[in-house]
Amino acid sequence: MDGETVSVDVDGAVATITLDAQARRNALTIEMRQELKAAVEQVRADDTVRAVVLTGSGRAFCAGQDLAQHAEALRADPSTALHIVGDDYNPLVSALAALPKPVLAAVNGTCVGAGLGIALACDLRIAAESAKFATAFTAIGLTCDSGLSATLARAVGLARASELVLLGEPFTAAQALEWGVVGKVVPDAEFADAVRALATRLAAGPTVAFAEAKAALHASFQPPLADVLAAEAAAQARLGLTADHQGAVESFLAKQPVTFHGK
Repeated sequence: MDGETVSVDVDGAVATITLDAQARRNALTIEMRQELKAAVEQVRADDTVRAVVLTGSGRAFCAGQDLAQHAEALRADPSTALHIVGDDYNPLVSALAALPKPVLAAVNGTCVGAGLGIALACDLRIAAESAKFATAFTAIGLTCDSGLSATLARAVGLARASELVLLGEPFTAAQALEWGVVGKVVPDAEFADAVRALATRLAAGPTVAFAEAKAALHASFQPPLADVLAAEAAAQARLGLTADHQGAVESFLAKQPVTFHGK
């Protein structure tokens, strides 16, 4: 499957899903979210695929939600604008978690917001040395979604996760490795080869055992991922109605400083 913004390439037993909207740093539009979910379903159904790589094109892995499209939804009806969390993001994260094949997030560049949540929904993460990360949600008056409120805390601990979410400061690939967000960082020039080697290793492994291991790890998830996703969706819906969020999105698009009023 090759969509307008997402492509799937199967090479032997490895399927590579690539987000390809470089002009907007692979930010997630409605179309891209639908194509990405379809790509995950495609590789799940393909019995020849034994490992999956999820990556981005150009200088970004994924810059999170496409704010221009989100701003249009807010202007139309803020009471429904954040329904995308439950309708699109949650099924995507659940599909990645439930995929009975190992999924490697190959973080080639900018990884922000929902992009970071999607990377953390994968089983393993490898990053290029130049990759940059951020949670970004509170910068526009939102809380976490895409499971990030739980997966980030599990990866780095509650104290570090609180700093990353509440302060929203960007962090480097080296910091991501030190804190446990990614498992490996390699120089940019070696990134493609390192991804290929790790994906090939996974594809040559015990696929059925990997599937059982994934299921067991997710069964130990407390609270269950489904509960986390539902709580995040409800919180985002409430925040979509706030003046802080609506004003922050407009300020961001206008490249103006954001002022929060706590309401």
